[in-house]
Amino acid sequence: MDQQGYGGASSSMRYSPRVMENGISPPNLSEEDIDYLRTELTKAEDEIQTLRQVLLVKEKYATEIRSELGLTPFSNIKQNLSKGWQEVQTSTPYLTASATLDDISNSNIVARTRESLFHAGHVTSSALSNMGVSITRRLADMRALPLPSPPRLSHTVSVPSMRHSALKSLDEVVGSVKDRVSGFT
Repeated sequence: MDQQGYGGASSSMRYSPRVMENGISPPNLSEEDIDYLRTELTKAEDEIQTLRQVLLVKEKYATEIRSELGLTPFSNIKQNLSKGWQEVQTSTPYLTASATLDDISNSNIVARTRESLFHAGHVTSSALSNMGVSITRRLADMRALPLPSPPRLSHTVSVPSMRHSALKSLDEVVGSVKDRVSGFT
């Protein structure tokens, strides 16, 4: 069987059974064919190493030229991103989506929703402010209550019941504010 070797040279391979040093039997290659292939492998590996060295020198030279031109890796990335963004902005899907979003943002529904949300925010802010004022008043009223005197047999109102009544009135205020807010929506 004739096979083309590296560089176009042909080799006539005669097959004979033999076990290589790695314990694997080659596909019936003769000693001569094995030696030839090893030589070719060595040449190919040497050429690969030489090409790697030449490539490194060329890459270093190209880097020096880029540096002298002021082209940094960052500027290359920036240029690529800018070009990509321009391509996106001129693409049909982007233009279609942009037009659709413009139509939506200029629609009557969006304007009414914006006005409703503004009104709801104003009403909520007012209600929370009123509630804060009411809470502050109730807390001031609670502070103004006299401290309970030591327990006596004739004492009829307990501290928990006084607090309960103050909290109950506070709960009523919060409930009325809630009713006012829900009445505006």
